[in-house]
Amino acid sequence: MAVTSAPPALRALVERYDPGVLDAPARGARVRLEVSGGEAHDVVVDPRGARLVEPDGHPQALLSADAATWAAIADDVRGGMDAFRSGRLTVRQNLHLGVGLLAATSGMRQPGRLEFESVPTRLGRLSTLHAGTGDPVVALHGLGGTKISFLPTTAALAGRFRIVAPDLPGSGDSVKPLGAPYDALYFARAVIGLLDALQLDRVHLIGNSMGGRVALEVALRYPERVRRVALLSSSLAWRRERPWAGVLRWVRPELGLLQVAPRGLVERIVRGLIPGAQSGWAAAGVDEFLRAYQTPRGRAAFYAAARSIYLEEPEGENGFWPRLRMLETPALFVWGRHDRLVPAAFARHVAEALPNAEHVELDCGHVPQLERPRETHAAIARFFDAANS
Repeated sequence: MAVTSAPPALRALVERYDPGVLDAPARGARVRLEVSGGEAHDVVVDPRGARLVEPDGHPQALLSADAATWAAIADDVRGGMDAFRSGRLTVRQNLHLGVGLLAATSGMRQPGRLEFESVPTRLGRLSTLHAGTGDPVVALHGLGGTKISFLPTTAALAGRFRIVAPDLPGSGDSVKPLGAPYDALYFARAVIGLLDALQLDRVHLIGNSMGGRVALEVALRYPERVRRVALLSSSLAWRRERPWAGVLRWVRPELGLLQVAPRGLVERIVRGLIPGAQSGWAAAGVDEFLRAYQTPRGRAAFYAAARSIYLEEPEGENGFWPRLRMLETPALFVWGRHDRLVPAAFARHVAEALPNAEHVELDCGHVPQLERPRETHAAIARFFDAANS
């Protein structure tokens, strides 16, 4: 049933909805808009448009703010994303839909506005967010993450660069093929397929955690497609002994097809990776991870990618560290002093392999773009701008 008594602010938002900004599911999706301490209404979105309806069942995404914030969002076309980034508006469950709805109701029409798009590539469809104009930059998320982890990066850099952040295969809203290797080479080929589909000849790359390892692989195998790489707490081959390597070589990731997602454990892990982050970003990160992990294909992809990271050979003819010495693309490494996964002490090993690489150490953990956004994005912008000097 269509809603006729919704607050003017919510009606104004839905009236501004632009279906060209959000690749909504063909069968439609339900997003709930809550007024703190008050009423709630659902928005049903599909490729044709959006409409307000009475709340019913379980929505795919939930947006919540107080009445004053909703009114401010309706009055200022930039208000939705500003309120989300400041924590005055929370988005839970499916951030692709929730943040996409904010973008689609912003009323913005100028080139470089934030848009969500599903891009067909040789390896299947990749879900992306993109914004900005200028030199193209592709941002690659970490293991268990999605493109949403680069929303602060997009907001910070879209004024001077064209930012494209995809869900890598196996994550978020992108293709999740069973039996795919989900290793650095596979992901690198997916990135090149995306560049080809978007007709991008050369780009800067940003990578966080596993995304950093993928960015390095793209630069090593396809140096003609990469201008510079910024590595944020990049995954690197282990230097110490790997006691479980022998066992994991025989464990099939497809066992994840049968496993139930342990939400409590996942929440503790995600919050542990972002020290002190009890904010909406940590909660949203859990939601984004579980959205894929709670599907059989998403679980299998996660285990395959984690297994590949753990089993990567550090030395030898095709080992990571000898190959890293061959990198010719200018590289910036950003390290977190409190990173529990990739300690800042790894900078010494990188400096030995790449004496010309630049390094920045920040007072943060494993996700610099969320924990120390201002310092991280200033370092990235300076590094990329230097390519034109």
